[in-house]
Amino acid sequence: MLPSEKHRITFDFGVAELHQNYMLMVMNEGITVDSAINTRLTDMAAEHFGDKPFGYITHRKNSYSVDPNVYHETSKIKNLVGFAIVSDKEIHLTTSQVESMFLNKPMKVFKEVDAAVEWVYSLLSSN
Repeated sequence: MLPSEKHRITFDFGVAELHQNYMLMVMNEGITVDSAINTRLTDMAAEHFGDKPFGYITHRKNSYSVDPNVYHETSKIKNLVGFAIVSDKEIHLTTSQVESMFLNKPMKVFKEVDAAVEWVYSLLSSN
């Protein structure tokens, strides 16, 4: 897959864009990301990336909740190099601090997707 290519998948809980080195996810309004959703995403990532290092970017356009147990499972993904949150809402700065306590991977909040992508590539180049 070329760097500019992406594969878009629409789920009942949101839309995923699979790129060469990262996954960009937009969840639907009002959902709760639970272990069932997380399993679908981790299975998709395993199929798309294999053992290749990748980053996960969640673009929080909508309001939704996340079961903290999901982060324990996500932390077990060996080739996940980082978890980026993109949002222009101040509340996500606060919630990301709580979320980071459950995730054993680098996590950072950005206001723009491009900045999150650059961060993921910086993590990939340092691995």
